Amino acid sequence: MFNFDEANKTGKETMDTILKSYSSVAKGMQAIATEAADYSKKSFEEGVAHFEKLSTVKSFEAAFELQTSFLKKSYESYIAEATKIGEMYSDLAKTAYKPYEAPVAKATAAAKAAVAA
Repeated sequence: MFNFDEANKTGKETMDTILKSYSSVAKGMQAIATEAADYSKKSFEEGVAHFEKLSTVKSFEAAFELQTSFLKKSYESYIAEATKIGEMYSDLAKTAYKPYEAPVAKATAAAKAAVAA
């Protein structure tokens, strides 16, 4: 027989789980967007500063050395930032899944019990 109280309770638990997951995803995406914006701003400022330095150089060798140094630093900074943002996405996925762990475990146990019976 269908139990309305149990269905209502399950529906409420499901909605709470969805809201928790949505909230954590929203916070995580906001943190990632902030990090990306900060990196973009920093990168742009460093590029402008480099161009100003490059415009004052008097020899080709000095310009080549300055440009090589800048490119190396920019590449290392980009790789570090990409790694950091990748880790942030990984943490976001883990956090978003966290509210679903208990209901999934409960459903899995119920399914195993039903199969065993």
